[in-house]
Amino acid sequence: MKIVAIVQARMGSTRLPGKVMMDLLGEPVLVRDVNRLQRSQLLDKIVIATTDLPADDQIVSLCKERGWSYSRGDENDVLDRYYQTAQASNADVIVRITSDCPMIDPEVVDAVIRAFLNLPRVDYVSNTLPPRTFPRGLDTEVMTFEALERAWKDDKDPNLREHVTPYIYRNPDKFQVQGVVNDRDLSLHRWTLDTPEDLAFIRAVYRHFENDHFSWVNVLEFLDEHPEIMNINREIRQKEM
Repeated sequence: MKIVAIVQARMGSTRLPGKVMMDLLGEPVLVRDVNRLQRSQLLDKIVIATTDLPADDQIVSLCKERGWSYSRGDENDVLDRYYQTAQASNADVIVRITSDCPMIDPEVVDAVIRAFLNLPRVDYVSNTLPPRTFPRGLDTEVMTFEALERAWKDDKDPNLREHVTPYIYRNPDKFQVQGVVNDRDLSLHRWTLDTPEDLAFIRAVYRHFENDHFSWVNVLEFLDEHPEIMNINREIRQKEM
């Protein structure tokens, strides 16, 4: 069974253009994201799925420089981008990660993958389904290739295709869906990158640890000791789908 993480990445962003290439302790945000994913014990491969737009040539250049696998596809039909990438990678299981999560945690990623593997019959497992209990920015979705392919064939809504997986988790009559919950509700934490305030928060965390080897538990302990850091992006609200 081949488990492939597909990381969607592009330079376009309505609230923070170019965010995936912004500096984070001397490296682009995307590098921090991949560095952390590479410490997963269960992933067989990581692929960066970017777009055909000229603006994303610099993401491709970074991939070539670092020796990462990458693919290119439609800017808005991200579902097609995932499907084509998964097919080319011969993936049996796809792990969806977004490039605006430079605090993604390999232990959390592995926990969601393990939950998927331990269930006898399941199409999709995620730690983002209601009730959300993990910090936003540790988002991990795991699905079979068959589920992704079915969504790719059947989902005709371009708005949903931009977000890849809604057709799967909104149709429990067609797919076996399971959520992963934490033993504490930590959903108030915002560790994703979408605004200048988010960038300031994430940079503050990275400055404290001085590397990208910290765990999500380390971050929680740091924020318990320095609650003022959470105030940096406390007022930011997630964009609605």
